[in-house]
Amino acid sequence: MFTIEHEFDATVITLVDEGDDPRDYLQEDITIQSFEDCVVLEQMDDQTEAVSRIVFSHAQLRELAAALNLPEGVYRLRQNNG
Repeated sequence: MFTIEHEFDATVITLVDEGDDPRDYLQEDITIQSFEDCVVLEQMDDQTEAVSRIVFSHAQLRELAAALNLPEGVYRLRQNNG
C-alpha cells in the first residue's frame, strides 16, 4: 500500500509494507519526498530508533529506475535533447 500527498514544496509518497504472508517480518514505512532539486528517502531504523536518510539528485533517481530493469553491466543514460 502507498499514499501520495502534494504539499507546498514537495510531493510525499509513503510506502507501507503489508507483507505477502501474515508471518512475514514487516519493514518500517518508507517516506519519499520529491523536491524541486532532490528526492529524499527516509526510513526509521527499528534497531537504533534513528531515521536513515538518503538524498538523490533527480538524475540519480532516473538512473536507479532504469537500473532496476537492466542486466549486470556498466551503463550511462543518454539525455533526450528534444
